[in-house]
Amino acid sequence: MARSRRRERGAAAEAASEVVGGGLAELLPDPDRPRGWTLLVGGAPQSQVDLDDPAWLGFPYQRRLGHVADLAGPPGRPLKVVHLGGGAFTLARYVAGGRPRSTQQVVEVDAALVAFVRRELPLDPGARIRVRAVDAREGLAKVPDGWADLVIADVFSGARTPAHLTSTEFLGEARRALGVDGIYAANLTDGPPLAFLRGQIGTAAALFPQLALAADPAVLRGRRFGNAILVASATALPVAELTRRVASDPHPGRVLAGRELIDFAGGAKPVADAQAVDSPAPPPDAFDDVK
Repeated sequence: MARSRRRERGAAAEAASEVVGGGLAELLPDPDRPRGWTLLVGGAPQSQVDLDDPAWLGFPYQRRLGHVADLAGPPGRPLKVVHLGGGAFTLARYVAGGRPRSTQQVVEVDAALVAFVRRELPLDPGARIRVRAVDAREGLAKVPDGWADLVIADVFSGARTPAHLTSTEFLGEARRALGVDGIYAANLTDGPPLAFLRGQIGTAAALFPQLALAADPAVLRGRRFGNAILVASATALPVAELTRRVASDPHPGRVLAGRELIDFAGGAKPVADAQAVDSPAPPPDAFDDVK
């Protein structure tokens, strides 16, 4: 087991690393934030977190998921949230900070990663965050019908979303776990020609009548590999406010919905378990600017 220890930041901090189920997990200190950290697993960035300021979301995709969480209920109202994929528990910390008394379940298959993050970046013991080390689909199946206000899927293995978390059967479990007004949000990655992303839109459309997609304009135009946040619900989504917030970010994004999203999807068909594949692997230089 490879491991280097960090110090609580005074004048400086050391990186921490440990071999976990997904490869080498690394926590790199943020040079601009006294208690800010970036988590990488197998060289791929997973999360950024600031232990002193859980409202800070460094990665653009995390900010977009934060906007979805902000709009999942009236301001300050506690939410019931299921996080598929643990990372550094960034979004769970964010929800707990902005919505006290929220009840959250984090499902992360990599038990060694969970232990590493909990040891190095402890959760607030007063937060109602339960962490379960099981497969995301298995954990989602245990959520009671209609329990969740928000289900966030942010699961990667070797920088790719596993196939069994991309199908109509999987999205059916998410739909079942959500309440009437609940929202499903997934962090997806793809690059040109965006066939995987379009397939995920078609898959979500088979289960949810209301959809939106938030991403960097260059990603949507198929000019580079990157993240896209797919948002789905059985009831009307706050598209106008989501659009405003995403456009106002430090790295402005774009939101597609309605006819524009239908046209973008290009008639992509739903993907069932039998046809599902992992998301595309990122190009070799995708994470060069992280370290």
